Amino acid sequence: MNQPERERQSALKIIIRGDKVKKYETQIVVIAAGPSGLSAAVQAAENGAEVIVLEKTSTVGGAANMGMGPLGIGTKYQRQQMIDITVEKAFNMFMEYTHYNVDARLVKRYFEQSAETIEWLEDMGVEFEGAFRYFPKSEATWHIVKTDHGIGPRAASFMNKALYERAKELGVTFLLETPAREIIKENGAVAGVMAAGPDGEEIEIRCKAAIICTGGAGANKEMIKAETGLDHGKNLYSFAIPGLTGDGMKMAWAAGAGKTQVRIEMAASIEGMDDLTQGVSNVFGQPNLLVNRQGKRVMNEEQMQNSTFLSNVVSHQKDKLCFSIVDSSIVKHYIRNGVDHVSLVRTNPDVSDFYDGIKMAEENGNVDLFVADTIEELAEKAGIHAENLVNTVEDYNDYCDSTDAEFFKDRRYMRPVYKAPFYCAKVRMGGYGTVGGIKINENCQAVDEAFEPVPGLYAAGADSCNIYNDSYMFLLPGNSMGYAVNTGRIAGMSAAEYVEES
Repeated sequence: MNQPERERQSALKIIIRGDKVKKYETQIVVIAAGPSGLSAAVQAAENGAEVIVLEKTSTVGGAANMGMGPLGIGTKYQRQQMIDITVEKAFNMFMEYTHYNVDARLVKRYFEQSAETIEWLEDMGVEFEGAFRYFPKSEATWHIVKTDHGIGPRAASFMNKALYERAKELGVTFLLETPAREIIKENGAVAGVMAAGPDGEEIEIRCKAAIICTGGAGANKEMIKAETGLDHGKNLYSFAIPGLTGDGMKMAWAAGAGKTQVRIEMAASIEGMDDLTQGVSNVFGQPNLLVNRQGKRVMNEEQMQNSTFLSNVVSHQKDKLCFSIVDSSIVKHYIRNGVDHVSLVRTNPDVSDFYDGIKMAEENGNVDLFVADTIEELAEKAGIHAENLVNTVEDYNDYCDSTDAEFFKDRRYMRPVYKAPFYCAKVRMGGYGTVGGIKINENCQAVDEAFEPVPGLYAAGADSCNIYNDSYMFLLPGNSMGYAVNTGRIAGMSAAEYVEES
């Protein structure tokens, strides 16, 4: 008997079972088992509610299994590491960053709860390496989950496993390979959820509350185009996690929830690096000359370390495209001394494998990376306006001898581009998927267009995340997962209180 079948048989109350129809009864249905869904299920169960979780795939954790950990503010790790970050400081940073164009009450509640959430996770056996910055200009709010293989991608899968085990310990029922299809309402309130079982049977779960945690629409190209105007795979290269197709948003809207703007959680992508060496991507991510199709500079390249800022800049250029350019002298400097900036994802300053990566690109016919013996040839190969690029390089090299009169970049990062061969890589808009769609309040209640709660309907995680305005708040790293876990908890608390009082 496989795991999904065992778990389907352990449901709280099967009140009718036929050949094609199954009916269950519980208090709360959590739709999707990513970090927000798992957190919602655990919190609701800890608060005394009966919970069934529906998950369309065969595993729990969702896209967060590839992540590293949540945000925390005012934690014991930050105090131990003498990191000066408080809820007040983070809240003010966040609200100024978003120009107060977000729900201050939700942001405050999320931040204020975040330190206690770290302890809540620790009580389940989750361990943390400490609090970290993502890149030099960010704050140390990213709490990386400790693993058996050191710091790196997929660390958060250990957190998700602990949440899953805690949920099962509390009696939460998981129906895997069982996607939700529709929210049932009676007399204006949530009364159940319709789903499809792995064997094709129709499933109806009678409940008093539903919490939508389906993670956005990052894999739905049509919905991304309709909601954002961007063409995935053409001018947008964000993550497309299978299964994230906007199901939860559509169910919420159909059930009467208001709609908020759907955005891409931006983080720029240096293209064509997946099959190359780490040194290649690391070199092209450094604060060197960045130009657009017209061959003109577009920003103070020191800010490239924040991939959200970089993605925003790229989004305003022709073809939504930029080019990172270095020469042989810069590459040799990095090989000898290490790169200017490292991040928690690219921690190694050693780029001695750069030339191996360039050779691989040439052998594989890479169309996103260019090598040339002159600036004019580089422009022709990359499709950059040649005359403008020549003038830009001349001006940039002059600035390297004095000051950056164009964008005021720190002199430490001003290195002339003069020695062949020259190297160039495409920089495109990237991101982690969609955020936003379902209108909620600070209690994670789904609300209608008049801001009135839809009785029994809640949302958490990416589907409800409208707190970044037009830019992901990368200066406080861990925000994506931190928002998911904390809003999951808030939704679980709110839903449990609702069903108890209903």
